[in-house]
Amino acid sequence: MKKKLKDLVDQTFPALAKTLGIPEDVLQKTSYDIALPKINAHGDLSINLAFQIGRFLKRNPLEVAAACQSVLTESIQRNVAWKAWILEITVEKPGFINFHLTNQAIATQLIEISGQDQRFGTSTKGAGTKVVIEFVSANPTGPLTIAHGRQAAIGDTLARILSAVGYKVHKEFYLNDAGRQIRLLGQSLWARYRDVCGEKALLPEEGYQGAYLIDIAAALKKEKGDSLLKKEPEKALEEVTAYGIQSILENIKKDLTEMRVEFNEYFNETLLYRKKLTDRALEILRKKNLSYEADGALWFRSTQFGDDKDRVLRKKTGEYTYLTPDIAYHQNKFERGFDRAINLWGPDHHGYVPRLKAACQALGFEAKQLDVLIVQLTTLYRDGEPVRMSTRAGEFITLRELMDEVGVDAARFFFLMRKVDSHLDFDLALATRRTDENPVYYLQYAHARISSILEFANRKVDSNADLSLIREEEAFDLIKKMAEYPEALEQAAQHLEPYRIVDYLRELAALFHRFYTLDRIVSDDEPLTKSRLLLTDCVRIVLRNGLAVLGVSAPRKM
Repeated sequence: MKKKLKDLVDQTFPALAKTLGIPEDVLQKTSYDIALPKINAHGDLSINLAFQIGRFLKRNPLEVAAACQSVLTESIQRNVAWKAWILEITVEKPGFINFHLTNQAIATQLIEISGQDQRFGTSTKGAGTKVVIEFVSANPTGPLTIAHGRQAAIGDTLARILSAVGYKVHKEFYLNDAGRQIRLLGQSLWARYRDVCGEKALLPEEGYQGAYLIDIAAALKKEKGDSLLKKEPEKALEEVTAYGIQSILENIKKDLTEMRVEFNEYFNETLLYRKKLTDRALEILRKKNLSYEADGALWFRSTQFGDDKDRVLRKKTGEYTYLTPDIAYHQNKFERGFDRAINLWGPDHHGYVPRLKAACQALGFEAKQLDVLIVQLTTLYRDGEPVRMSTRAGEFITLRELMDEVGVDAARFFFLMRKVDSHLDFDLALATRRTDENPVYYLQYAHARISSILEFANRKVDSNADLSLIREEEAFDLIKKMAEYPEALEQAAQHLEPYRIVDYLRELAALFHRFYTLDRIVSDDEPLTKSRLLLTDCVRIVLRNGLAVLGVSAPRKM
């Protein structure tokens, strides 16, 4: 509908230029937006052309809008096709030009939805822009928590949304397999292994206490016996560490697969050191005079790019800070040909964002090429009370436990229900409830109900059904909501906010349930039945497509 409206408006430019007394090429260069009015009574589509022209003419947009309205109305009256499509053009303060479509124009959307089927909602807006989304990136030191689960659901859904609107998306997990935490993991597992082999050993200070390490140690003993005790301690520790990383990573991948999250690549931090990418990044900063030595440490001049203070790159001890491998990693991202990088981080990294953006600019990339989304934490509730799900270790809640209790569909859906930067209250009782109060059940039940209706009708959906028989207000509300789906996808992609699709689908399901309650779909009136079945099947298509974007199943029966 937007494309058709743009064609109509653009074709009136000669007459509009003459009326307004401006060169036609000015109008041809004028960019304007076509949007859905915020108030339903204001029409079906709206343009802000009068504001753009008003700035050029230094005139009141409302006056310009009235002139545009006159020219557009006259053009429509002379064109039979447009006249059948547009019922009326109105102007609303402070200068919006609103288009009220005919029932026929609205109903015709069903043909487009039915014809496009699985492609409905997709677009080429991203124009093939290459995007790398890095998310979860949990240290391979323990099981995934619910915090990782929310990042997984959001990151994977963002990838699906961006792909749907024409971006080329690469999903990446940054594997921190080097540094202090990995040393602590190895030392902790080594102590557990010695324990299960009958040697008394103490966990290192700040070591990992989780009982999962006892399981890994037992598996290691089953595989290796006590042979590692006979090796040189350094070599034994190295082997134990590698075994621990691999074992934990396998479980991480298993949990992610169950969450329907698959990555294109697991990028190892150790690769940065093996290929000397960190050294090369530091050399670039040195040559640009963006690093300096002070107090025995190496510093980055991040204040030149808006950071509140300069940052240490290499400590007095010779160890790199976390920033240095991150700089090298992001340089590598862009060198691999990605036009844009999106990172999902936890709230404890909020203060880290300015220094990384500064680093990307220092390397020669634009700040807008990097988006960092801070994913807020989740609190689990049961019957209104915060709950800690039991674990053998008792120190954290795992994603596995959550999926086992509420299922993957509910886990993904609930993780997506709020803005990325908003704290999420996850109601466990609600997530397992099989009633309309449960939002994921409500949506899936709508899809299952439609599938049941189509099965009961026992006939093929006819795309040539008589659309003039669709006359009910609730039916047109439903069609107009379906027509908004491509816009909802584009908005979710633009703002990097999956919750917009969640909200859209909930509104669509509510409108369908209202239509189903008020209007009998299958009746003795065959022509009317055909038109309503076409409408109903289109709702099924949009619900299915939207749920697929969220990574949630669309069951045919419940």
